[in-house]
Amino acid sequence: MFQIKNTLVSESIIENDFVCNLSACKGACCIEGNAGAPLEAKELDQIKKFLPIVKRYLSPKSINEITKQGQFITTPSGDFETPLVGGKECVYLILNENKVPQCSFEKAYSEGLISWKKPISCHLYPVRTKDFSEFISVNYDKWSICSDACILGKELQVPVYKFVKEALIRKFGKDWYLELELAAKDFKK
Repeated sequence: MFQIKNTLVSESIIENDFVCNLSACKGACCIEGNAGAPLEAKELDQIKKFLPIVKRYLSPKSINEITKQGQFITTPSGDFETPLVGGKECVYLILNENKVPQCSFEKAYSEGLISWKKPISCHLYPVRTKDFSEFISVNYDKWSICSDACILGKELQVPVYKFVKEALIRKFGKDWYLELELAAKDFKK
């Protein structure tokens, strides 16, 4: 671990390679698992604000789950997550024209309909952050369903932190990312 500003960063985001390979995994990270995508409290307003716009993309099943569960859920520990359809996929998941999973918020964003891309936890994946009172931890979340992404990342020689560059800048700022790049250079020496 090393420190950048108020974050503790795991070397694993430098040591490991990763490039999403949706053609191989079919968006399994949006379908598998036992919980929805983590949400930051400040993102709840974004979901409320933009849901009427992204609803046009959602399946009746997803809309039904949102009606039953709400636009987000609160876990027993007080954290926020996206609801799931039948305990599986995220309610905000849609299939694009090639039947590959896509985030409905990201689709609306890419079409210029909304100004919010998607939950930061989704944008950052496979990086996970955890907010503690004194610092934020920044870790690589290695998950077997992403093995094809690890293989492709290794082939293309793209470390995790470079794959999620845009998301890390969105979360922590450009200056933070520049410090991370310097730390990565030092680490690799």
